[in-house]
Amino acid sequence: MTHRYVYGVVDSDDVEFETDAVAGATQIYTIAHRRLGAVVSDIDTTDPEETDEDAQRHDDVLREIMDDGHTVVPMQFGMAFESDRALKNVLRGARPAFRRAMNDVEGRIELGVKIVRDEDDDVDRGTIEESVADELEPIAAQSVANDLFSDRLVLNRSYLVERDDREVFDAAIARLEDEHEDLTFRYTGPFAPYSFVDVKIGAQR
Repeated sequence: MTHRYVYGVVDSDDVEFETDAVAGATQIYTIAHRRLGAVVSDIDTTDPEETDEDAQRHDDVLREIMDDGHTVVPMQFGMAFESDRALKNVLRGARPAFRRAMNDVEGRIELGVKIVRDEDDDVDRGTIEESVADELEPIAAQSVANDLFSDRLVLNRSYLVERDDREVFDAAIARLEDEHEDLTFRYTGPFAPYSFVDVKIGAQR
């Protein structure tokens, strides 16, 4: 039996393209309810295994959707539904939440910044955080702190940035790198705005 694997939700009913998708699928298409579209591919399970390869394919599909000019509310890896009917029921029930999320992230991308110190360096975390905030917070629409999963991590934040402000943000990162030459900056993205949406869509069946 064929099920539907969901990458994200868009304000469109005509997203369709071919690419390397999750679980060996090649066709991306839209299941829609009242102009709200779930971007999906076919899959033979409702409990897909999260391999590194498929996690990357999930992110790559979202990036293609964004590159095509669509605002997307991304789903985390592994969201699959038994039928079109089950998926449309979710779109119907969560429609207000999806609309709010789309308004929040429309025209925006997520960028990630990690700052790493050398193992033997003693740094003033507060001063660095203040310096970064002075440069980046005026540009970003929102930002959130992420886990400091290593004692060498000085800062780990995600920023929601207008697409049109990407070059301005890039320049701010470059200034910070020049200012803090003793630190390593890991600047990543753009990503779909995972960190800035929180839509609970209930059961997968």
